[in-house]
Amino acid sequence: MDQSTPQQTAPPDLRSIEVTRKKSELFSGECMRLIQETHKASKRMHHNDNIQLDQRVKDIQFLKKELELKLEEIIEEIDNLTAFQGRVVKALEACKEPLRVTTLCLQERINRPPTETQQDEVTRELQREGDAAEGAATLLQRVVEQISEQIRLNQSARYHLEEDLKEKYKAQCIDHTCTLMTINSIKTQLDSKKNNSLSPSSAVTPQQWESTSEMNIAKAEQQKTNSLSLRAFAESVLDQTAADMQKQVQATKIAFQLNINQIKSAKNQMEGQLNKVLSEFSSVQKIREDLQVAITQKEEFLSLAQARMDLRHQRPDRERCHDPAQMQLLTEVQQLKAHIRKLGEAVARSEEAQCALVRCQRELQDHINMKAASLYVDEVICAQHRESIVIHNF
Repeated sequence: MDQSTPQQTAPPDLRSIEVTRKKSELFSGECMRLIQETHKASKRMHHNDNIQLDQRVKDIQFLKKELELKLEEIIEEIDNLTAFQGRVVKALEACKEPLRVTTLCLQERINRPPTETQQDEVTRELQREGDAAEGAATLLQRVVEQISEQIRLNQSARYHLEEDLKEKYKAQCIDHTCTLMTINSIKTQLDSKKNNSLSPSSAVTPQQWESTSEMNIAKAEQQKTNSLSLRAFAESVLDQTAADMQKQVQATKIAFQLNINQIKSAKNQMEGQLNKVLSEFSSVQKIREDLQVAITQKEEFLSLAQARMDLRHQRPDRERCHDPAQMQLLTEVQQLKAHIRKLGEAVARSEEAQCALVRCQRELQDHINMKAASLYVDEVICAQHRESIVIHNF
């Protein structure tokens, strides 16, 4: 059996080994450079992250300051407008009393005597006063409603500012925390928390982020401007309504005073005329009594003359001549009868005059009583009612 020769091993390819070693050295060098480059890049990116986060915090702080300033302004305006609304409500309440009194005065004046209830200047001024009070109340009610709506809009602007500030505060806290974070500080968090990065659909661009706050600020500024304009308008309404009502109340007061003076003047004239009528009635009564006395006297003279004539008829026939004495007696009787007839007619006329004077007296007395009743309504009742009307500047 042939004995086999041992297998001989080929010598190493030193050239190939050298190439492999050099490749490994090159790879090791590249890895070291990669480590150094990535380390520098990481440090640079970390530094840039801190810069961007700091800038972001500053941007948030700037917008927060703007939002806080605008929030303070809108809150102050809400308080001012709410207080101003209280003034308008008080002014609205102040219109109720003049309107009530005006209506009451009109009703009281309707109860005057029929001849005194004509449409006079006082009634017209009272109607204008009522219209002014109703118009002022209607206008002030609209202003109250406008202020309520503006307060609601201001509250809405305040709500959006506060919500924006809450989000800004939360974002600021998060970004500030991010600036303080280190590798060591998050090692424990990495094991217990998953990646909570936002999906692209829920993120907003910096322009959108900034425009949202700018829009909230602009809306608040617009509502503040509207609120200031409304307050200026409402202030002018308060001044104008107060001035109009004061002017109308004064006009009504003057009309009342003029009417009272006219009633007093007419009443005084009628009372003066009544005194004259009563005086004349007394004079006529005395004249009538004098006429009665005169008639009695004339009747006595007539009786005497007739008695003389009757006695002279008893003379003897030859003595019954129409002598001057007889003629005088006949004339006297005729004249006395004529006098008595005239005096009787005068008595009748005096009775008619007295009746006419009585009618005048009653008519004057009735009108005086009506004037007194009308005067009492205007000078006493209405004056007492109108004491409660005090129109101050609203």
